Amino acid sequence: MLWFVGTGINGHLGLSLAAVDVLKKCDIVYIERFTSLLGKKELAGLDSIIGKKAVPVQRWFVEDGREILEAAKEKQVALVTYGDPLIATTHSELRTRAAAGSIKTGVLHAASGIASIMGECGLHMYKFGRTVTMMSEPKSAISVYNTVFDNLLLGCHTLVLTEYSHDEQKGAFFLDPCTAVRMLLDVERDQRHGVISEDTFVIVASRIGAEDSRIVSGKIKSLAGVGFGQGPHSLIIPGSLHFTEHDALEALTVSLDPPSDNAKSTRRISVQMVERYAPKAKEALSQMRNILRKEQGDNKGMFEVLDNAEFYIADAERFLSQGKHELAVLSMGYAEGLIDALRFQKGINPWNP
Repeated sequence: MLWFVGTGINGHLGLSLAAVDVLKKCDIVYIERFTSLLGKKELAGLDSIIGKKAVPVQRWFVEDGREILEAAKEKQVALVTYGDPLIATTHSELRTRAAAGSIKTGVLHAASGIASIMGECGLHMYKFGRTVTMMSEPKSAISVYNTVFDNLLLGCHTLVLTEYSHDEQKGAFFLDPCTAVRMLLDVERDQRHGVISEDTFVIVASRIGAEDSRIVSGKIKSLAGVGFGQGPHSLIIPGSLHFTEHDALEALTVSLDPPSDNAKSTRRISVQMVERYAPKAKEALSQMRNILRKEQGDNKGMFEVLDNAEFYIADAERFLSQGKHELAVLSMGYAEGLIDALRFQKGINPWNP
C-alpha cells in the first residue's frame, strides 16, 4: 500500500495523530524535499516521532516512481510531503500510476501552504485566479506576466509561487521577491500592456507556518529596499479588493502603502488598440479628405470609401462599449485597410501629414 502523507505548514509538528500512527506502521517512509524546504532539524524531528529513519528523496526519484511503486506492492510505504500531499501534480500522478497498477493508496491530508498564504493575508480565496510559479529563468517571467494580466482583467488576485531548489552541496536556493518583481518590470518594458509598474501593489509572504513568518505589502517601489530573509517566499498581486480585504491587509500585514486596486487600470489589449488607433484613423480620414478636395477631377468614389472607413471606426467604438472586443479590433482593421488602399492608389500618406 502507498500512503500520501502531508505535514501541513508547520513541519513535523504539523503531522496529525492519524498520520503519525500510519507512519509508525509503515515499512518504508520516504520524504520529498523538492516542494518546500525540510531541513535536517525537521528530518530528525520526523524520525523521532515515528520511531524510524525516513528516507529523503529528490524530485527525480518521485517522478520516476518505479522504486516507490515496486515497494508498495508488497509493503506499507509512505511518501511524506510538505503541506497537503496532493497539491503537487507529481504526487497526484504517482497516485494515479499506483491505482492503475492495482496498488491500494491512502491519503492523509494536511494544511495547504497555498490556502494558508491566502488566508493569512486576509484575502478571499474565491477571488483568486490561476496560480503560477516564477522561476529564475527569464522566460518564466513572461508566463507569470501573462497570467497576472489575465487574472487582473477578471478582477482576480494572482498567487505567484517562487522558485525553490535544494542541492546537497550548495544548500537551499530561494528566488528573492525583489528579483521576481524586477523580472516582471523587465517584461512590462517589452510588452507595454500596463500590467506591472512601480506603483503596482504587491504582497510578499515569507516563511508562512514558521515562527519567523512575515507578510509585507506595498507598492513595488516601496518593497525594493526591504530585506525579506530566507524563503520560501510567495507573491500576491491583488486585483479588485473587497473592503474587508482592504482592512485585513492593513491590519494583518506590514503595510508600507495603503492597499490599492491593481485591476482598475488594467485594460484588454483590444481596448488599448482601439483607443490608440481610432483617433489616429480619424485624423488620417480628415487629412485624406482635405487632400482629395484640393485635387482636380471626380473623387466621389473615393469619398464614399472614406465614409465607409468612418463607419467602421464608429462600429469599432460601439463594439468596444458593448464588450465585443474581437469585433471592435476587426472593424478597426477594416477601417485602416480602406484608408491604406486609397493611400496606395493615390500615392499619398495621410498618416504622416
